Amino acid sequence: MKLVWSPDTALKSYIYTVKSCKNLKESGVPELLSAMAAGWNAKMIVESWSYGNPIATSIGLAVAATHTCGRHVCLVPDERSRAEYLKAIRSSAGMAIETEVIIVGEAEEAVAGLVGVDFMVVDCKRREFIRVLRFAKLSNKGAVLVRKNAYQSCFTGFRWHGVLERGTRVVRSVFLPVGNGLDIAHIGSTTTAIAGAASLKRSSSRWIKCVDQKSGEEHVFRG
Repeated sequence: MKLVWSPDTALKSYIYTVKSCKNLKESGVPELLSAMAAGWNAKMIVESWSYGNPIATSIGLAVAATHTCGRHVCLVPDERSRAEYLKAIRSSAGMAIETEVIIVGEAEEAVAGLVGVDFMVVDCKRREFIRVLRFAKLSNKGAVLVRKNAYQSCFTGFRWHGVLERGTRVVRSVFLPVGNGLDIAHIGSTTTAIAGAASLKRSSSRWIKCVDQKSGEEHVFRG
């Protein structure tokens, strides 16, 4: 399996997010991420949030989850952030959040029980975003990972391959000058990665000839 793009769902989520966030200042980023998450039909949408952060992106991701019949999970570091998050999203969007799942705790603990993440947004202003990405259990059909506020990153010299679990295949990545910078990576499906590795192994194999210096016998084998 792999991620399949649905332009109709993306457009609906985009329009609904524009309406929901019209009174908020974080224009551009929420609408884009909402459309992306919905367009890729993400079923497990995960974001990290902490006290004092804008809420518009969270609203956009929640909107996307309603259009894909998926789950929107928010990771927060403490109870203070959890209380503020609930207050902010309820008052800002005026929407029910029965689909919301809020997990409090450190990065490793927070993502431990989340399996099949196919859309994740982390905030580069928080140092623990690296650990959230590293310990995330991504979907075997692929995933889209987003670093928000990439211009303000507290981690210089960032490389997707240096952070993600070994064997994770980054199909492509792009940096968009939207908001304070969005760094987006498309992760390939597990089956595709395995097939690609097998194909590479077959293409790199060759016949090797070896001559026994004592007997003069010639041995040919596949390497």
